[in-house]
Amino acid sequence: MAEGDNKSANLLETAQLEEQLQGWGEVILAGDRVVRWEKPWFPGALMGVTTVLFLLIYYLDPSVLTGISCSVMLLCLSDYLVPTLAPRVFGSNKWTTEQQQRFHEICGNLVKTQRRIVGWWKRLCALKEEKPKMYFASVISSLLAVAWIGQQVHNLFLTYLIVSVLLLLPGLNQHGLISKYTSMAKREINKLLKHKEKKNE
Repeated sequence: MAEGDNKSANLLETAQLEEQLQGWGEVILAGDRVVRWEKPWFPGALMGVTTVLFLLIYYLDPSVLTGISCSVMLLCLSDYLVPTLAPRVFGSNKWTTEQQQRFHEICGNLVKTQRRIVGWWKRLCALKEEKPKMYFASVISSLLAVAWIGQQVHNLFLTYLIVSVLLLLPGLNQHGLISKYTSMAKREINKLLKHKEKKNE
């Protein structure tokens, strides 16, 4: 019964998100095609655009306040202009059943991701209540590790690496590269463990 309720809640949230993002439909589908590497030159173009954008930020070297203001301004302009211009650029009459299905899948994936993040946060809160010492030790050690990495690597370069990985992740997953290399890594680890066990014998 709970599983059925969960599915219906997922469908309801997906439908609500679809309604909210309806004006962005064509842009989301175009972006989805790029990040899933539907054409072989898409990863290169994606990395090229990301690199140029970060080089521009590095060259201009804006202050934190200027950076936040410009980012919010771009978001506001996009929110106003995209729903108006997207149908003219992409042609709303070309919206097919296949595109609608893909848009539904994307919205469903976004809802699932949001639920996973909320689930992780709830588990962290539960850990804080049930095992406060473990919570304290794990959170402090994780934050210390992140602080050390942040101290060693330039902020902008670190942000560039994170953004690049996040943008390439859907394409890597779509083309099976993640599963391929993780299975290769697992095989190598198993070989090392077996070799170690034989040595101990």
